[in-house]
Amino acid sequence: MAMLLSEKRSESTRRAYDRDIKDFFAKMFGVESTAEWVVRFLALPGAQALLWVVKYKAKMIEQGLSEATLNRRLSALRALVHKGRVLGVCGYTLEDIKGETVIKYRDTSGVTPQEFKQILLTCDPTTAKGVRDYALLRLLWDNALRRGEIAKLKMGDFDRQNSKLLILGKGRGSQRETIDLTPKTRDAICYWLAFRGLASTVDALFVALDLNTPGHPLTDTGIAKMVRTRAKKANISKPLSPHRIRHSSITAALDAGQSVREVQKLSRHSKLETLMIYDDNRQQHQLKVSSVLADLV
Repeated sequence: MAMLLSEKRSESTRRAYDRDIKDFFAKMFGVESTAEWVVRFLALPGAQALLWVVKYKAKMIEQGLSEATLNRRLSALRALVHKGRVLGVCGYTLEDIKGETVIKYRDTSGVTPQEFKQILLTCDPTTAKGVRDYALLRLLWDNALRRGEIAKLKMGDFDRQNSKLLILGKGRGSQRETIDLTPKTRDAICYWLAFRGLASTVDALFVALDLNTPGHPLTDTGIAKMVRTRAKKANISKPLSPHRIRHSSITAALDAGQSVREVQKLSRHSKLETLMIYDDNRQQHQLKVSSVLADLV
């Protein structure tokens, strides 16, 4: 288990896999995922092990869990079995147990630029928390960054002189990429650093300011909580998350007349087809065609 989790670069992925594997052993065997029970499961005959996993999948479907959650839990079990095979303590595979089909980016809507401006106005420029949150929100909107990318930022990643930022993009491993910052975002980060004070280049760029963990690196969970709190203060009724802000900024860029290829540079999606989903959702092609058909009869 320790070897499996140590190979995952993302802290959130490690937490999810650990939680998912614990859930499997608790639900199917009524035990904790101790070393003894993990090895006993991996040593089962293939047909017997597959039966337990098939039953687990059926139980998850019966519980009404989402396709994404079901697939992630199965993925965690596949990874565990694969690691067992590599170490020579398992003689079967779970590759024949397929996950559920998931339609990605079904809802690419979020908030309008005017609504996001209202969220920015909730940040008090005279307090450390207000200044920090404003800088975070600008990164989420102006650069469409993911919360995990922001949580990994170090002091040395910010180049104020050239208005650039080094980020660890999703699926890039340890390869950092440089993104350009707008003057507004650069100045927001500089203002935050004036409140943050001196720090080493390897220290986190953004830190927690709550009473429980002051000065600790701000986690992706902390960023998500901040977004929800700010949206509530701005009286935004729609549930908001860092990823919805990302969706919002991408859609707003397309609405502003930027080409799909230009916006691909902003979003850093590897496939142009993903941006086409945003464009299609934005232009409501299906509704237009349905309206034409409705007018024919």
